[in-house]
Amino acid sequence: MSRKEFTRTPVVYSVINKQITQQDAANILSLSRRQIIRLVKKVRQKGDIALVHNSRGRPSNRAITLDIKNRILALCSTKYQGFGPTFASEKLFEIEKLSLHPDTLRRWFREAGIEYKKRKTKTHRSWRQRKGSYGEMVQLDGSHHPWLENRHPKCVLMGYIDDATGKVYGRFYNYEGTIPAMDSFKRYIKKYGIPQSIYLDKHSTYKSTKKPTIEDELANIKAQSQFERALKTLDVNVIHANSPQAKGRVERSFNTHQDRLVKELRLKAISNLKDANRFLQTYYIPKHNRKFAVTASNKANLHRPVLKRLNLNRIFCIKNKVCLRNDFTIQYKNRFYQVLEPIRAKQLTIEESLTGTLSIYHKDTKLKYKLIDKRPQKPKALPRSRYTFGGKRFIPPKNHPYRLFKLRKAS
Repeated sequence: MSRKEFTRTPVVYSVINKQITQQDAANILSLSRRQIIRLVKKVRQKGDIALVHNSRGRPSNRAITLDIKNRILALCSTKYQGFGPTFASEKLFEIEKLSLHPDTLRRWFREAGIEYKKRKTKTHRSWRQRKGSYGEMVQLDGSHHPWLENRHPKCVLMGYIDDATGKVYGRFYNYEGTIPAMDSFKRYIKKYGIPQSIYLDKHSTYKSTKKPTIEDELANIKAQSQFERALKTLDVNVIHANSPQAKGRVERSFNTHQDRLVKELRLKAISNLKDANRFLQTYYIPKHNRKFAVTASNKANLHRPVLKRLNLNRIFCIKNKVCLRNDFTIQYKNRFYQVLEPIRAKQLTIEESLTGTLSIYHKDTKLKYKLIDKRPQKPKALPRSRYTFGGKRFIPPKNHPYRLFKLRKAS
């Protein structure tokens, strides 16, 4: 079963248990109601194996051959250079007698990197209806604010809000970054489960700003941030908002917290993050959810349970590739480590946990290592003789003052 098919499991069983309607399930999975009916029928007869697609591994009967695709792309790069997908598809049918849908041609243009003029439209924003089920989508953002006023330096509230119910979750940190994002999300899924999708902005913590390498471009691999990589491992659909207004629910919740939570913390005279987080979990969040949370249109809870086979410590960590030298040493953050096991590999994976401990892996095998406290320094170069110049011995000419002085002294 693929990851996409595995994520359909709780939705289909919610239909079987009559927690949501077939039409709601179709909207959640972006399928037709007819296909939902077929999936439910198959799951009742065969179980989870019915969700696996029967055509897996078989080529499509209607696939366009590679020769025709290359011919069309060559024409669009030369004869029809600069044509948009719609106009190019019309001309290909009119002149070349090649029938192709504009959307297919547009997808090929993106894959091949063929540029064409795009129409710029005015940005339009409209009200978006809440999601139907609890756990279908969670919005996440960080709010920089003097939450403890002058009793503590400015800190960040990593806030979560469920789109369907408005239930919130949060935790204070000193800064907004990869470690706080991973730690807060890890605590969230331990308490509520894994949501279907998460709505984020384009902060460098959530969306990588790294340019892909040539190898990644050839393999059509997009650069991912450490937090994105962890969410993809858990099969959480990551959605990046193009504007703060797009994730207005979490933005508006921060306005409420900056008014109410700051005053609540002031009344309790809390002056450190440890006490603030304890107050947040035991008092403020339960009270806030009882007052402001709403009932979802569907009764289903689409949070997936955290399976025991998932090693959350290895998922929520900083992973980096490092080169293994000939003397079985690696360098990480200006420190050197000696690998104590003979391994034939050019690269190893070093994992830094949320607490700062390091682990070195080759594929899934954990390797033993030790820290090299001090590497031997290179010997200093010998001081040059005063009779050397540019690394070569200097021989003074006959009329050099040194030779004339030696001659006068000898006479």
